Amino acid sequence: MDFRFSDEEEEFRQQVQAFLNKELSVRNELVALWKGETDEEWEFARELTKKLGKKGWLAIWWPRDYGGLAGSDMEYLIFNEETAYRRAPRVDQMGTGIVGPTILLHGTEEQKTRFLPQTARGELVWCQAFSEPGAGSDSAGIQTRAVEDGDDYVIKGQKIFTTIAHRADYCYLTARTDPDAPKHRGISYFLVDLKSPGVSIRPLINMLGGHSFNEVFFDDVRVPKQNLLGEKNQGWKLMMATLNFERVILASIAGSARRLLDDLVKYAKEHKGKASTEDSLTRQKVAEMAIEAQVARLFVYRVVWMQGRGFIPTYEASMAKLYADELNFRLARLGTEILGLYGQLWEGSKWVPLGGDVQAAYLSNLGSLFGGGTPEIQRNIIALIGLGLPRG
Repeated sequence: MDFRFSDEEEEFRQQVQAFLNKELSVRNELVALWKGETDEEWEFARELTKKLGKKGWLAIWWPRDYGGLAGSDMEYLIFNEETAYRRAPRVDQMGTGIVGPTILLHGTEEQKTRFLPQTARGELVWCQAFSEPGAGSDSAGIQTRAVEDGDDYVIKGQKIFTTIAHRADYCYLTARTDPDAPKHRGISYFLVDLKSPGVSIRPLINMLGGHSFNEVFFDDVRVPKQNLLGEKNQGWKLMMATLNFERVILASIAGSARRLLDDLVKYAKEHKGKASTEDSLTRQKVAEMAIEAQVARLFVYRVVWMQGRGFIPTYEASMAKLYADELNFRLARLGTEILGLYGQLWEGSKWVPLGGDVQAAYLSNLGSLFGGGTPEIQRNIIALIGLGLPRG
């Protein structure tokens, strides 16, 4: 593997940096700690996403026929790195990074033409509806049903922890289409318009007091058969492909880890005492985090390098996702140590350092450990597929 970027790739990085510096400078107060809670924040994020989509960057590696630029996986990595480091608020990643690639692999030509160009332009916002109250890590344990009825499937059931469902246009979900089949073989994968009659959404408030999660109820929702992705009862395979793409996207938080680390180093250089780089223990801990941040970055590079050569990363994606998640949690904990009691202050306090980023990261990163599969699930994948160990 060549760790150097080409001249063209470095030029692209500079283009992305220049664009983000221009676009984000005018709304820095919304970028510093964007949670997408208010309508104002959401509209700013949507407009920025559309601007990025207009340049073709959101899905840069997709074919031109579907809204991409036929670029490389490395260019997509560079784009994700730069937007993550600058905390650019984007609302496209579940579309361009997760379900979009799944549609590219398994969709019909009609589905690709209908969904992908809008997604690549940032005009179509997606959410993921896999988890249920009784089926989180056990993704095959879902009970939501889909029954054929003429030209439609009728879906009935409940999904939970559905991120931005209250903002999204479509969701991609799994439902049981053969209740008598073994649980991994009776699942199908659907693309569902959230404006369909029978869909109701209720908020779930997180530890930050924010509304990003939701419960979504499907009460005899009719979904056209052309919105079945892949073959009936073959949804497990598609779900696994989707989760691998998700783990790669979640691993891109290595970029946000580097940003928080840089902010903490700058803060420590400007202060005295235990919060200062003059303190030997603080220097040692920050140095360890710097090493780990670089390791997380290289995990992501490895996955993208594999994708660019036609390989489908499985345990490699789990390694990248798990390491980046746990790094972010450790980094947030270090931030609270460096900031002391000030690190517990909420955004908006006149005394809060770093805009409240550390306090928010400490709370939110705990939940991020479980998104896309718990640490235990990731370690099982690494053990079974990566190391060839027997099932416990």
